[in-house]
Amino acid sequence: MKLLVAGIFLILIVETNAQWYNFPIEAAKGAGDMWRAYSDMREANWKDSDKYFHARGNSDAAQRGAGGRWAAEVISNTREWVQERLGHGAEDSEADQAANRWGRDGNDPNHFRPEGLPNKY
Repeated sequence: MKLLVAGIFLILIVETNAQWYNFPIEAAKGAGDMWRAYSDMREANWKDSDKYFHARGNSDAAQRGAGGRWAAEVISNTREWVQERLGHGAEDSEADQAANRWGRDGNDPNHFRPEGLPNKY
């Protein structure tokens, strides 16, 4: 009986420290970050800014935690899969994915920022 109680207590401590309950909240907020980056890209309509907004959306989402990083990866992979099926080039898709990984890995999205893009973005 003591072993069972100790086991349950240990499981509760481990699960609490893992903060598994934050994952869905982080994922939802990360999806919001991805949407904001997409909306900003459409609004800016700036030449050669695509990679910057890919990196920025993934970076913002990944900073939310494991859930945000997961959401960014799923959204990015789904978008690129759809783009490839619609006939967009594999080279462009790979370049987009490189920018996505750059952002998710915590690197500065400004690496892809095009010259002259307004500071608003």
